Amino acid sequence: MAYKFEQLEVWQLALEYIDLIYTLAEQLPRSEEFNLKSQIIHAATSVALNIAEGSTSQSDAEQARFLGFAVRSLIETVACQHLISRRGYLKEVEQLR
Repeated sequence: MAYKFEQLEVWQLALEYIDLIYTLAEQLPRSEEFNLKSQIIHAATSVALNIAEGSTSQSDAEQARFLGFAVRSLIETVACQHLISRRGYLKEVEQLR
């Protein structure tokens, strides 16, 4: 049985974004293993998880609340990318765009 969220394009895009974030995170130095690397992966994963959780909500307001959490997590990944860029951790800055 398929769940509602599995049919949502935004959830499918979130999965693709998680793949990109994992690829980016794998390039970070070992010194960031428990800082930026874990933080950006956790935030990206939260985007998809909040979309999924919100899709089972009983009301539109509740669903909107979880979508708000997803957006906040997405913004967190963007902030992490700025920190990664400022520290010069990636050779190809294009990966952050």
